[in-house]
Amino acid sequence: MIELENIKNRCDAIEECYEFMLAYAAQGIADDRESHHGSQLRELLSKAVDAATDLPEAYTAMVGTLNPATSLKYVNFLGVLKVDTTKALAAMELVLAQPKISSQLIDNLNASLHVRTLLTDVFLLDEIVQLQQLTG
Repeated sequence: MIELENIKNRCDAIEECYEFMLAYAAQGIADDRESHHGSQLRELLSKAVDAATDLPEAYTAMVGTLNPATSLKYVNFLGVLKVDTTKALAAMELVLAQPKISSQLIDNLNASLHVRTLLTDVFLLDEIVQLQQLTG
């Protein structure tokens, strides 16, 4: 059950960041250092990076608690998750490394297929975790 909660928390952090970035992108901010939302953006983006960094490992730990007869289906998805996470992390870390983060930069990050793919993976994982908690 701990593994499921770990994944749920990671998914929540990534989803919360993405939702905040959507709002931030719409504000027309030129420099995050000149907005009270800028520090919140960096904080949430950093949390999302932390959550995504070990997400494949957390997923592996969850799979280890499952029935071996069904775990192969989960293991097959692990390869997909690792690739998607690596690509999204590269984009998110690149943005965090910038001295200023504009709404336009965040809009471009939001539009990145790598981030959207990770987000889709996270939605899938989050739903699976919820189902596992209900049946576990």
